[in-house]
Amino acid sequence: MLRYLLEKEFKQFWRSKAMIRTVLFLPFTSLIIYPLVASFDIRNVKLSIVDNDKGMYSQQLIEKARSSGYFRITDVSGNYRQALKSIESNKADIILEIPLNFERELVRNGQADLMVSANAVNGNKGGLGTAYLNQIISDFNTGIRTRLQQNPDEPIIPSMEILPLYRYNPSLDYKVFMIPALIIMMLTQMIGFLPAMNIVGEKERGTIEQMNVTSVKKFTFILAKLIPFWVAGYLVLTIGILIAFFLWKLVPVGFIGTIFIFASIFILAFSGFGLVISNYASTVQQAMFMMFFFVMTFIFMSGLYTPVANMPEAAQWFSNLSPLKYIIEVLRLIYLKGSSFLQLLPQFLALCGFAIFFNTWAVLSYKKSD
Repeated sequence: MLRYLLEKEFKQFWRSKAMIRTVLFLPFTSLIIYPLVASFDIRNVKLSIVDNDKGMYSQQLIEKARSSGYFRITDVSGNYRQALKSIESNKADIILEIPLNFERELVRNGQADLMVSANAVNGNKGGLGTAYLNQIISDFNTGIRTRLQQNPDEPIIPSMEILPLYRYNPSLDYKVFMIPALIIMMLTQMIGFLPAMNIVGEKERGTIEQMNVTSVKKFTFILAKLIPFWVAGYLVLTIGILIAFFLWKLVPVGFIGTIFIFASIFILAFSGFGLVISNYASTVQQAMFMMFFFVMTFIFMSGLYTPVANMPEAAQWFSNLSPLKYIIEVLRLIYLKGSSFLQLLPQFLALCGFAIFFNTWAVLSYKKSD
């Protein structure tokens, strides 16, 4: 019986041009466009300069900020009050004020004050922009101190050099961190929405009533619905991995087979969740709104954009209820760190728990007329 049901489901799947387009084109659009915009790196911060000193050192500091690649000097004001107007008119994000006698104080006393004022309406941009500028000023200060130490009449000032070693993402490229999570987000949309739309579509067409009066068991019926989307999920995942390799040059450090093992459990779990939604929805519109609500909640609680450790304690607890949290952790750890299956055993057990729970719920909640 399962064989004939699967034949029906696969024929129905391939006859649906919308489903085929979604399976083939969603991975391309997601992994070509999303990595370009899903980034927390801050570039082209608009900088306003107030140079009251106009000395050699102040000009060197301004040029260092300009050439860093993080800042664009969009305003040069004569005083701080004028610079504030550039902030209010959105011509600048950060003000760097260099005081009068900056160079003299730096040479004579070995220290001088600077003022950095940031527009914190966009807290992420203001915070990171200020951090970038502070680092530039610190590097500039180190260079000045090194030059001053070359004077034989000056005492040697002890200093330490810090050489950071970035493990697993040496280039600090945010796309490398985001692409594995975007593959999962794309897979979630595919294996969540399509199963839900499938059964609800049959409800609206009335064809599911013909199935309900047959002797097909509920478990067999649900399994026949799951397997085609399991295959589609594998296809989407493979396309995503190939695009990540050929377009973004991203190769998993760990064993690629481990990705497919975990993806198998995740596809089974989330497809079952989609079938649960379809059992309670009466129309396609209802199923779409219900899936959209849960998928967005799962995404925001998964750590896709905001690290789970940065969330409030209550939100961290609720994040454990999101299957996306575990599969995103798995792909990031395999891609960037090369973690083995045994190191990912807690995530595997959690995904197995979701798969058993959702699919059992899907079977029990399906109302079949005998």
